[in-house]
Amino acid sequence: MKVLLTGASGLVGHATMLAVLGRGHEVLAIGHEHLPGLPIDAAAKKKAMAIQCDLTDEFTLHRLAFDYYPDAIINCAAVSSQAAVEGQPELAEKLNVALPRRLAQIANHLGSPLLHLSTDFVFDGDSGPYRSTDLPMPRTLYGQLKLMAEKEVLRYGGDTVVVLRITVVNGNSPSGKRSLHEKLLHSLQAGKPATLFSDELRQPVSAINVADVLTELIERPNLHGLFHWAGPDTLSRYEIGQKILQHFGLPENLVKPALSADQPDAHTRPRKLEFILPPLLGKLKAQPTPFEQQLEELIMPTECQEWYQRTRVSAGNSTAAPRRLVQGRDF
Repeated sequence: MKVLLTGASGLVGHATMLAVLGRGHEVLAIGHEHLPGLPIDAAAKKKAMAIQCDLTDEFTLHRLAFDYYPDAIINCAAVSSQAAVEGQPELAEKLNVALPRRLAQIANHLGSPLLHLSTDFVFDGDSGPYRSTDLPMPRTLYGQLKLMAEKEVLRYGGDTVVVLRITVVNGNSPSGKRSLHEKLLHSLQAGKPATLFSDELRQPVSAINVADVLTELIERPNLHGLFHWAGPDTLSRYEIGQKILQHFGLPENLVKPALSADQPDAHTRPRKLEFILPPLLGKLKAQPTPFEQQLEELIMPTECQEWYQRTRVSAGNSTAAPRRLVQGRDF
């Protein structure tokens, strides 16, 4: 299959590109701000092409899509944090709502299935775990925009659209700065206090696992509609931080617990975001990755290596085996 993939320079997008190529398909990998890195062997065999372009430019998007004429479209592009959405609301609306709408229209015109990623932030976190049929009630602008995108994609995308809601993503990003552990380690390296909420529960999912699910879904045109996907374990943000530090042999006291209920913005913070995964869970070969297994996938970002070595030595862990120091890439 020929797959057009947007957001290919991001955490999930990059993992999806590798998964799609690994299953023998071809990819046109599109990045909004950065040129996606391609595996050397795939580029050499012309199984993959990478393009960096302004995804808010409808003319360019149309030209790329109709020139490539994909068998499937996967949309992983988004402004993906609440802070970034609030800082650039116009760009967030273009990438998080207008882009998915346009991709749905293109996919419908081409007769290609569209897979669109959404988020657990469409829910308020008060009454989970949530089924895909439960009424969304987003607390944040990010969640509101993603809910708008779901409606647009399902409205314009035809009968083969998949909207896949996922939870907070764990893994290794191409930049080394996008995922849970990367943000935590960069913050600690910069000397910033790491205070994580012990009363906010999340169901972290592996980027590699999401990529496997998306790849399987483009091969299963009989599966379409709105689905949920997540890891099997529910943890507080504080517990996630502790387990990341344990994985890398770092002192657990580098993170401190706090209560989100005590914060000024408590009313905007979903407290408990959990998903009920059936019916999709019973229909796929891919299965959710346990958090302990997700940890084994994690590597130390390159920019944090010197800090990491110093911190381990000062903590008395210099004799322990280092935990995968190099920011590994497949290209």
